[in-house]
Amino acid sequence: MKWKKVPPELSELLERTMLSFDCQKKFMFGAPTYFVNNNMFVGIHQDTIILRLSEKDREEILSTNDEVTPFEPMEGRVMKEYIALPESVYGNPEDFRKWLNRSYRYALSLKPKPAKPPKSSKKRA
Repeated sequence: MKWKKVPPELSELLERTMLSFDCQKKFMFGAPTYFVNNNMFVGIHQDTIILRLSEKDREEILSTNDEVTPFEPMEGRVMKEYIALPESVYGNPEDFRKWLNRSYRYALSLKPKPAKPPKSSKKRA
């Protein structure tokens, strides 16, 4: 399966928005992704911003916005805590900030994950 490249303007929007958050930026599959306590809470997949939300917050956003969908990176493979945001949400700075704050707080509430050791560039014989 070939994925679309992340549009630079979407990456720049997320990067500007994330400046006020105490988090770590990493790249997953070439896309910017943000973590707190080694728990992912927001990122971009192809041309979609995805957020990790609590069950209560997912229910709220899914019931109040018909364009928001559960995040499904591959057909039939829903990532259970993540939703895909439409431009109508991330294009509205106030609305986007509200949901980012909820995502961030949710990730902070999760048990910190231990950092993974860096991958060795040496191949084993």
